Amino acid sequence: MRTKKSRRNPLLAAGLAAASLSALAFATAFAASDAPDASTARDPLARYTQQKPRWQPCDAKGPDTFRCATLKVPLDYADPGGRTIDLAISRLAASDTKERRGVLLLNPGGPGAPGLDLPVDPRLVFPEEVKRRYDLVGFDLRGAGRSTPVSCGLTADEQSDHPYKAETFTRDVGRVRTVAEKCRAAAGDKLPHLTTRNSARDMDVIRAVLGERKISYLGISYGSYLGAVYTQMFPERADRIVLDSATDPTRIYRGMFQDMAKAAEQAFTRWTEWTARRHTTYELGDTPAAVRETFRNLIAQADRTPLVVDGQTLGGDDIRADNSTFFHVRKAAERVVALKKAADAGTPAPPARTPDGAPEGTPSGAPGQAGEAGEPDDNYASIAWSFMCADTRTWSHDPERYRREAIRDTARYPLYGDFAAAVTPCAFWKPGNEPQTEIDNEAGALITQNEWDSQTPLFAGQAMHRALRGSRMLTVAGGEGHGVLYAPDGNSCADKAATTYLTTGRLPAEDVTCQATAARK
Repeated sequence: MRTKKSRRNPLLAAGLAAASLSALAFATAFAASDAPDASTARDPLARYTQQKPRWQPCDAKGPDTFRCATLKVPLDYADPGGRTIDLAISRLAASDTKERRGVLLLNPGGPGAPGLDLPVDPRLVFPEEVKRRYDLVGFDLRGAGRSTPVSCGLTADEQSDHPYKAETFTRDVGRVRTVAEKCRAAAGDKLPHLTTRNSARDMDVIRAVLGERKISYLGISYGSYLGAVYTQMFPERADRIVLDSATDPTRIYRGMFQDMAKAAEQAFTRWTEWTARRHTTYELGDTPAAVRETFRNLIAQADRTPLVVDGQTLGGDDIRADNSTFFHVRKAAERVVALKKAADAGTPAPPARTPDGAPEGTPSGAPGQAGEAGEPDDNYASIAWSFMCADTRTWSHDPERYRREAIRDTARYPLYGDFAAAVTPCAFWKPGNEPQTEIDNEAGALITQNEWDSQTPLFAGQAMHRALRGSRMLTVAGGEGHGVLYAPDGNSCADKAATTYLTTGRLPAEDVTCQATAARK
């Protein structure tokens, strides 16, 4: 039950948010004496790569072929004889032993979205051709889910999005400083090692433990960056790589946030044009300028007196905080019509505030799921900031730079720029133990991208395509939303191309354009 609610944080919500598995204890496949044997002396990772998984049923309600185990991996790969952490993995065995060709490792994004149940997640509908040929393998990223989870003890307010405002900037700096300090106090010894490079090494341990010479891979959103890093670090072990809704590997992560504001403005402009052509239906304005003015007036009114829509109390910032709204033109028009009706009807006074400072009834989103005692579950937010702050050394540690960029981006991108450029905990985070990975290789990969994606815009996927010079790009023209492949209401053209690649190894001869289906536009 959710007893505290926080404003949705799209900056932390990039990826397929997979549901958690049952509380079944997974067996750990690791037994080694403190004294290294001869194989360990020759290969310091042998104690990890030679583990024998002790598979158990993941869930009493799941299929018998869906099994889970827990591996051990080094916290610090530079010190493989030192501390270890758990890595929870799952496997749905290939349905045809004769046609089986290997494993397809899955990552839902985040960083930090739980991935254990991806092989059986109903939001990923794999065709039988894929399930016959591959063991589908899920895992929780190090520090996330059941993989020695990190919790910083963050409140709902500390997990929420906050836009830049001159009058609250000092308080906002204090909030993100507190987040960094809490994480350092709770897990400071782990933080330098919670990185994408180490997660790519974890993937290679999984490959070795499963007895595979190579692995195939499907990564969504952040998972595309993880997959790209794997191809850079282990090119000879990467088989068939599919990157769905790809990030720009040159913009990790500050630039990625700011690009979300740029993309939101582009989507808003498209929406105003679409809605103006349908003025007789929605009555929001008969020109793009008039539609834009209607929305701006709604935001100004909600800033003065919050609106009540579907039982939620929404101020102007709450409405703007969901950067995905205008990427779905029809749903956005319906949403704004509902907001306008609430504004025309009048609203009651703002509600009382919860102890963590968030208005009661404000919309909730990742991460903030309340636990037994009413405290929000902060694992997702904790691990997301841990990875994003440690992965790259490009974060500024000067709060004034964040102020300047936020002022600039608020003017450039008024819809979402003040959110995307706001100061973050990374301003006070200690750097990771390695520099950022530069992606520049000839790996064969299929990159799939919707034209209108709020989290990883089309131009981000195109940048990944340039970095992976052996890749092919599949664009869904008119496609809306984050995530392309194997959805229940998915795009058959895109799914067919991915399935052909996974089952035959043949990439398209050239980049491909599919048309959006009615359900996804």
